[in-house]
Amino acid sequence: MIYDIIVIGAGPSGLSVAVEAVKENLSLLIIEKGGIVNSLQNYPTSMTFFSTPELLEIGGLPFTSSTMRPNRIDGIQYYRKVAEYYKLNFAFHKKFLKTQNNGNEISVLTEDENFKSRSVVIATGFFDNPNLLNVKGEELKKVSHYYDEPFRFYKNNVAIIGAKNSAAISALELYRAGANVTLIHRGSALSENIKYWIMPDIKNRIEEGVISTYFNTNVLEITESKILLKNNEKGEFEIENDFVFAMTGYRPSVEIFEKSGIKYDAETLAPIHTSSFETNISGVYVAGSIISGKNNNKIFIENGRLHGKIIVDDVKIKYLS
Repeated sequence: MIYDIIVIGAGPSGLSVAVEAVKENLSLLIIEKGGIVNSLQNYPTSMTFFSTPELLEIGGLPFTSSTMRPNRIDGIQYYRKVAEYYKLNFAFHKKFLKTQNNGNEISVLTEDENFKSRSVVIATGFFDNPNLLNVKGEELKKVSHYYDEPFRFYKNNVAIIGAKNSAAISALELYRAGANVTLIHRGSALSENIKYWIMPDIKNRIEEGVISTYFNTNVLEITESKILLKNNEKGEFEIENDFVFAMTGYRPSVEIFEKSGIKYDAETLAPIHTSSFETNISGVYVAGSIISGKNNNKIFIENGRLHGKIIVDDVKIKYLS
């Protein structure tokens, strides 16, 4: 079978493309390496969205929530209901490898199957590719680039590397769960982009001394029991440590771009695309946060959900007329 559109990624942006395709009666397949909204499933268990429900809606279906800002479970349930309402067609647990343009059709290769389509939309996000510290010991089991919940770290020495929202939130939760928390950042201060209701809390805890901080400090090495640090003024020193959360952000997989022949900016890792989100490969589009490359604070669900209609309208004109 040759589909009209294959969407790679079952996150909110990918689902928005799929919904628009269904509305236009186009044949559709969504390929996803995990489950529906897989990245949301891997978010911290107590995570709440920064946005209000109406800014997360897709397909014209209302997102109801008992609170002003819905939580992770609310989001997973909502997007599953969207998928059921529009009867979206999925191929779950299929790892996408690359696309291959064959003239009038595009091959979409996964690890175990080859699908064909007239157009492809890559909406894989960036959450699977953390920015590494590239230091000795980063491979230890005690080190993670993903934070889930704080309770098992009671009375442990936990280091948080980073100074943006995720670092601030995890530091606060871990402190309140009884962990001994140290926040380490190579910059001189907390990020100015920390949400306004989180910033006073983290600042006050730092000022109280209940969360230790080392600014202007780089991690040199991580061992089973310590972290070797280098401060711009103090030089090298060690701190006791049991666990590390490296909240250093994420980036898109340029391997996907390179294997598919998609051009991208070497500095930002953002794929080159037109105003309708088509890449340099005819019929291959990008949608959602993958568009912004390393600058992933520019595309969120709120604006990524709007890409679907633009892409589907363009596909209809160029490849299905």
